Amino acid sequence: MKVVNVHDAKTHLSRLLEEAKLGEEIIIAKNGEAYVRLVPVAPYENRKLGFLEGFVDAEFFDELPEDELSSWD
Repeated sequence: MKVVNVHDAKTHLSRLLEEAKLGEEIIIAKNGEAYVRLVPVAPYENRKLGFLEGFVDAEFFDELPEDELSSWD
């Protein structure tokens, strides 16, 4: 674990980001008090569209009848 003060973190942010990405735990401290921990984020996975498949049928997208539409006013 590496503890870095705010001033040094601002000065060397790019290097610290790379170190954190490689797995090193980095704590940023202010006045000797730990404030935050730099950790890598989990890889982002694109969400698959169509997750409601089977829950919504084609009828869902039909226009509502006029009497039902008027009841929403």
